[in-house]
Amino acid sequence: MSDWKFLNKYRVMAPQQPPLDRYISTPEDGFNGMFRFRLRGEMVRCVASDGLGWKHVSVTIEHSPKPPRWQTMCEVKDLFWEPQDWVVQFHPAKKDYVNMHPGCLHLWRPTEKTMPTPDSLMVGFKAKNQL
Repeated sequence: MSDWKFLNKYRVMAPQQPPLDRYISTPEDGFNGMFRFRLRGEMVRCVASDGLGWKHVSVTIEHSPKPPRWQTMCEVKDLFWEPQDWVVQFHPAKKDYVNMHPGCLHLWRPTEKTMPTPDSLMVGFKAKNQL
């Protein structure tokens, strides 16, 4: 379940060292802002926004060129979205690719349209205890 009580505790709200000070926000900014917190022993930095028809969170491990691990991305998804929400990571066309940080991954969810989603059978069969 999304956890704004947790996230707002780690929202960047006071002046920081440049360039982080441009991400200052308050809880009144809702989904928009920078959040810094520790997961699995690593300092995670998330920049969230909700404009142009999308909710978006970029995720990096502070001071690391390596991308976040799958489990970290799952935990970040759970912090920002509800359990029933489908959220995606896109692999853009080569001509549209932008890389501002070698270790940054992005989570996306449209806000104005319903995203098509595959049936779970496309991945595999659920065990009887998962039904």
